[in-house]
Amino acid sequence: MADHCVDRAWLAAIGAELCIPTDYGSIRGLIPQSEATNLVPIGANPDGRMVTLEPQAALAWTAMTSQAAAHGITLLPISGFRSIDRQTEIIREKRAAGAPIDEILRLVAAPGYSEHHTGRAIDISSPDDPPLEEAFEHTPAFRWLTEHAGSYGFRLSYPRGNPHGIGYEPWHWFWRPE
Repeated sequence: MADHCVDRAWLAAIGAELCIPTDYGSIRGLIPQSEATNLVPIGANPDGRMVTLEPQAALAWTAMTSQAAAHGITLLPISGFRSIDRQTEIIREKRAAGAPIDEILRLVAAPGYSEHHTGRAIDISSPDDPPLEEAFEHTPAFRWLTEHAGSYGFRLSYPRGNPHGIGYEPWHWFWRPE
């Protein structure tokens, strides 16, 4: 859940360092997200790094992947919880590589605004598909997710033309039960 007690001064300092517009949240319709403090592992991603989610999202993920497997679909976790510090590093790396901040913010939420901070967002792929690519929308895994993920509390966060100005991410799903 969003926490309106997030240290906004700290986020403002990070934003100033990274040249993120001060009105980023209001323009994008995004609110600061608290970092999860209770996380559980859900499995390793294809690179061998352990992916973590908050406990209830992890239970929903496990149930969803079990049901997908029963239908012959393998869902792979690519990324789950991501700290504000890690989000900051991702943007620093892109800035150091010469990417302009407006281009970066079309692909990555500003530190403090990412659903990954909550431990309830997960980037998903499937075997033999390159992770974090729009082509994921053409896979049986994506078709299965669009039909069934809602039953487990997951929704696609950034469809085409989303109001947040973040590029289409068919791999990014957020757990928010009804």
